[in-house]
Amino acid sequence: MDALEVDGWWRRASRWLLAPRCLICLERGHNGTDLCASCTERLPWNRVACVRCGLPMPAAGECGDCLQHPSSLTHVRAVFVYGFPLDRLVPRFKFHRDLAAGRLMANLMVGVLASAPRPDAVVPLPLHAHRLRERGYDQALELARPLATTLALPLRTDLLLRVRATAPQSELDAGQRQKNVARAFAVSPRLTPPDHVVLLDDVMTTGATLDAAARALLRAGAKRVDAWVCARVP
Repeated sequence: MDALEVDGWWRRASRWLLAPRCLICLERGHNGTDLCASCTERLPWNRVACVRCGLPMPAAGECGDCLQHPSSLTHVRAVFVYGFPLDRLVPRFKFHRDLAAGRLMANLMVGVLASAPRPDAVVPLPLHAHRLRERGYDQALELARPLATTLALPLRTDLLLRVRATAPQSELDAGQRQKNVARAFAVSPRLTPPDHVVLLDDVMTTGATLDAAARALLRAGAKRVDAWVCARVP
């Protein structure tokens, strides 16, 4: 085998060995991503949803709950319905420091969010200082950084403060969730939010936390608050 053949074999082997691998099943990544073709085909895109809460619906518009009890959020863009493979990626990113899963989620979100109304600022939903010390990183911020950079939007981490530690929302029912996060957020008194703000988070369940954060921004002077989330629990 001459030098050219060895070089060609090595290049082919390197491409195979170094190719992206699916974070779910470890098969070869599709189109240079960390998700294989099979898992990519199964992505649960949230194509038709309530404009106020992101709940999947058979037709566009507002769901019954939002018509009766409008949220403080003007518009919610939830890219996916929470299901496979998001139900594998989100826990790894949120609770197990798997930042590669977070980067994949952000990359998947970009194409959809590029067509959303452009805000004056992207604000990641903050963790309380105690929870941040426990976890060591803020998953909403890790999602927001690449999204804001790719979409050329200002990222504001100074505006919104989580001023009250709360119980994990996953342990509560819908009514308890609202009480749990009431007055949990505040805007720094030295700052005035821009007119149009987008809150960013990984998963939306009932929307109580995002609604509480939106109320704080509106009280501080924002005119419109939207939310972008990776996945919406149906």
